[in-house]
Amino acid sequence: FPLQLKAQAPASAEELRCLQVLNQQQEGSSLEELISNQSCLKLANTIKAYVATVTENVLRRSAVKEARRSYFNASEGQVPPKTAGKPSAHLTLRPQSLAQGGNSKRFGNLSQSCRHAIARWEDSTIHSHLQNITYRDGRLQVNQAGKYYVYSQIYFRYPSDRAGARVSVPQLVQCINWKTSYSQPILLLKGVGTKCWAPEADYGLHALYQGGLFELKAGDELFVSVSSLAIDYNDAAASYFGAFRLDL
Repeated sequence: FPLQLKAQAPASAEELRCLQVLNQQQEGSSLEELISNQSCLKLANTIKAYVATVTENVLRRSAVKEARRSYFNASEGQVPPKTAGKPSAHLTLRPQSLAQGGNSKRFGNLSQSCRHAIARWEDSTIHSHLQNITYRDGRLQVNQAGKYYVYSQIYFRYPSDRAGARVSVPQLVQCINWKTSYSQPILLLKGVGTKCWAPEADYGLHALYQGGLFELKAGDELFVSVSSLAIDYNDAAASYFGAFRLDL
């Protein structure tokens, strides 16, 4: 620094006088001599710049030490685990669920009007995600207790038969089921739609959406079941299932 280089040579009488003036400022003396003397002003600015640089370096080193201290566990010398985000999941329907039928006994006894459990969802595409919630075999498992908003939408697609007559489906039913430590699932939400389509239409389309807020415990599971697996599974934005925790 300039002040360090200057200190290697003997100080002049003018510099000593300037230093004396600066030293007296803390006692409230006048700044007239300092302001009127350009050499004194230059010396004062040099000292000010040097102090600012040293202070900045000290603060930077202190910040680095503090960051390292918070990153490493002081007692065990281990890196603390990364903080997980708020639990949330959004799944989209997979075509395999139709082929499998989703009617496995592992889902338990389901309502007759909603007896087809959807066994396959997509959890890692551009339309879906999974964060701090476990997904396995058609079911979402809650890892953290709390209040969760649970939702689902199914896009039903009923074709006509070859004779041109509409396949008889009196009701479209969608259910969201809750599996606890008890053996049988509990029906959380049920959506029903009865539709009448034009005889000349190739397809009858209808989307059922439902959602609600529920208190869930760690280990609880959620899954969706429907009245029929005649579903439009080619549109990831149309049929989905998800949940996220709310801090209430």
